[in-house]
Amino acid sequence: MERISKLKSEHGVLIFAKSTCCLCYAVRILFNELKVIPRIYELDRELDGKEIEKALVKFGYNIPVPMVFIGGQLIGSMNEVISHHLGGYLVPLLMPYQHPLPF
Repeated sequence: MERISKLKSEHGVLIFAKSTCCLCYAVRILFNELKVIPRIYELDRELDGKEIEKALVKFGYNIPVPMVFIGGQLIGSMNEVISHHLGGYLVPLLMPYQHPLPF
């Protein structure tokens, strides 16, 4: 739990993902298009990924990957991210984390 709290506090945009997940790839592309470079924590590639995944469930985060946090707050999975984007709520949330220069 401490590790999750630390990751959320150190990274404005944090995505818990799996390397083989196509929705995780899609959310990464969306954020890159919005000039945001999120911290991608691939649960199937990180050494403590299994432990983190179990801790996320214990912490009450029982949603599928990609699990997106912005400003330390859980936004949700791909459905919630797209709903926020289509509703015009995502970009304002991401503004503090956007890079002004093109990649």
